[in-house]
Amino acid sequence: MKLTSVFDNMEFIPQKYTCEGEDINPPLKINFLPESTKSLAIIVDDPDAPGGTFVHWLAWNITPREEIEENAKGDFTEGKNGFGRISYNGPCPPKGHGIHHYHFKVYALDTTLKLIRGASKGQLEREMKDHILSWVEIVGLYERR
Repeated sequence: MKLTSVFDNMEFIPQKYTCEGEDINPPLKINFLPESTKSLAIIVDDPDAPGGTFVHWLAWNITPREEIEENAKGDFTEGKNGFGRISYNGPCPPKGHGIHHYHFKVYALDTTLKLIRGASKGQLEREMKDHILSWVEIVGLYERR
């Protein structure tokens, strides 16, 4: 699998996709999905957060496709992020805390998951564990000044 977006790996995420912009998810282009993919899952997190890894987006049961569109809505289930919301919330590190690394991970799964809306990252990872055909990530950077 290959994952691309409006930013390159280890490059800065455009402000539009952060709390200082429109706070919508960037488009994610996925190439070379395994043929037997039944669904996709997404985890976006920040391991540089002061309190430990911070979750920005959890989504699963996404119909296999080559692009998760900008500001994606609809035909998938979302989990609870670190802000306590069931949605995407973009990079928003504390001011003066330096550059953070945001990991956008897409998983190709051999099934759809029986996981309820609002589930946690841990629950999603446990449900996916034996069903991952392939996965890929792109890391974006962001810093609030």
